[in-house]
Amino acid sequence: MNGKKILIIEDDTFLQGLAANKLQADGFEVNTASNGNEALTTLDQEAYDAIILDLMLPDISGYEILKQIRARETNNQIPVLIFSNLSDDKDIKQGLDLGATDFLVKANFTLEELVEKVRNSIK
Repeated sequence: MNGKKILIIEDDTFLQGLAANKLQADGFEVNTASNGNEALTTLDQEAYDAIILDLMLPDISGYEILKQIRARETNNQIPVLIFSNLSDDKDIKQGLDLGATDFLVKANFTLEELVEKVRNSIK
């Protein structure tokens, strides 16, 4: 166990489970949230070493969640990896401009690569 805590904010429960299992197998402690409100509540209750954030969520957009994370003194330094199907340059630019550590297009990344990006993002 490396003791690092990851929050996965993803409404696709199948993908959420795959990513959580892969990260846990790699020694991470993982919590999940299926929507923005759940994610923000979870962030109020626990500290995380990294966040994996989908942009297309049922209640609050991932962009808005990222804005709120960056606005909070307790969370603003957490690496946030956007993991989304959105792949337009404008979407990527907006995510990075809002403070995302990295922007990963789901179709272009394997779970192994996702774990590697998480590992590399944690200081």
